[in-house]
Amino acid sequence: MAHPDTYPTPDPASEAPQDAAPGRRGRGAAARRAARSGGGPGLSMPFIMRKLGVYEVLDDEGLSLIEHNAETVLQEIGIEFRDDAEAIALWREAGADIKGERVRFPRGLCRELLKTAPEVFTQHARNPARSVQIGGKATVFAPVYGPPFVRDLDGERRYATIEDFRNFVKLTYMAPALHHSGGTVCEPVDVPVNKRHFDMVYSHIKYSDKPFMGSVTAPERAEDTIEMCKILFGADFVDQNCVTLNLINANSPMVFDETMLGALKVYARNNQACVVSPFILAGAMSPVTVAGTLTQILAEVLAGAAFTQLIRPGAPVLFGTFAASISMQSGAPTFGTPEPSLVSYGAAQLARRLKLPFRTGGSLCGSKVPDAQAAHESAATLNMTLLAGTNFALHSAGWLEGGLVSSYEKFMIDIDQLGMQQRFAEGVDLSETGQALDAIAEVGPGNHYLGCAHTQANFQTAFYRSSLADNNSYEQWLAEGEKRIEERARTLCRSWLDSYVAPDLDPAIDEALTAFIARRKGEMPDAFT
Repeated sequence: MAHPDTYPTPDPASEAPQDAAPGRRGRGAAARRAARSGGGPGLSMPFIMRKLGVYEVLDDEGLSLIEHNAETVLQEIGIEFRDDAEAIALWREAGADIKGERVRFPRGLCRELLKTAPEVFTQHARNPARSVQIGGKATVFAPVYGPPFVRDLDGERRYATIEDFRNFVKLTYMAPALHHSGGTVCEPVDVPVNKRHFDMVYSHIKYSDKPFMGSVTAPERAEDTIEMCKILFGADFVDQNCVTLNLINANSPMVFDETMLGALKVYARNNQACVVSPFILAGAMSPVTVAGTLTQILAEVLAGAAFTQLIRPGAPVLFGTFAASISMQSGAPTFGTPEPSLVSYGAAQLARRLKLPFRTGGSLCGSKVPDAQAAHESAATLNMTLLAGTNFALHSAGWLEGGLVSSYEKFMIDIDQLGMQQRFAEGVDLSETGQALDAIAEVGPGNHYLGCAHTQANFQTAFYRSSLADNNSYEQWLAEGEKRIEERARTLCRSWLDSYVAPDLDPAIDEALTAFIARRKGEMPDAFT
């Protein structure tokens, strides 16, 4: 069986795109054309290397205050590591104060442990040209994660199936500005709970060649993910390189439970990246204030991320944040509001001071359909995501109804917006062409630029062209059937799925994967709870 054992080992100190897998070079012109046009199915944009500065909401004094307060929380209040004797023993050995399942940390202990975590690393894809940099000035967009429902192409809200899962993986593979296949793009409830992780991970491997996420719903499912990665990449390569990202949520406030700790230990031991993310609905799971929420987030991340280094020093780990607020009238989560953006901006600053890659944001909204509310809330979240300097942006496309629904239409609308963000991140072109002095001289006062040589040479790539927005006249819009953007998105989605062509996969690897899945599924009865 052939394995890609010759993949280069990245230089973790580099922020340049050349530290990713081979094949990225020489694609600059095509990527630029894709960025201007919104791309199309099969056209690939490389992960973003931001040329813009980050937006910061806290000065050094404010950051130091929150860091001091977080250390106070860790020392005096502590974090619970529930139902995991190994975790308690490791923390005791590291010098923490243990009372039952409550772990209290001497000031600076977690920060000291985190000095072994990489600031920048590469997640390898089975197609080396799709590998991504995590950290530094890189931004990687990944699709929605976790919804049990879908809103399908007939407008029906229903439980998700494995066919929906495969469809979203295919769409993600075809979307130029999605750089990562993601994880649980929807929850396929027609497959047994204890077996669906096989089908989900296999779908990412089979129907896409972009990097993907693993299962975290039980330690043994994390082990299955690792075994599938070893079949795909080779055991030695997996041991020395990151090939999967994995979402480890803190059970906020200030608890890590047995399931998350079990999955974290599996992935960290195997040198795979854990995204340690407090799941915050401020007002319910954290204080109602931005500073209080940031204090709790930092304490939770410090404890969880440092634990990965107790398991295996040098294992990659991300500072994750999922921040939303709740309506104090109804208790429902709200998205796109100012306070969670301030939290995410501040958390990004704290992550940079820790020298850890950062995850937050996406295209979040509480709307039930892809309407104006969905657009406003998603835009507010997505703009913050890029300007904060986020390295890994989960939920970048398809999120609807507070994360309960993966929407086909919303997915297509979102990926159009992601293309715009990628273009924006390129910043201002100050080359000779960008300065355009020859155009200004040719046109002179009182004329127009439509026919000048500079315009003729650059008009095809000068501006981003949306694949969905209607910018034609009112009369033309009427003549074409008065279509709303949701309808145009639906039509485009169907055409993409109809034209999908799977990336090549080594038949020997495919056979080994399917044999492993069949054997493991045969070892357990179906369970739907």
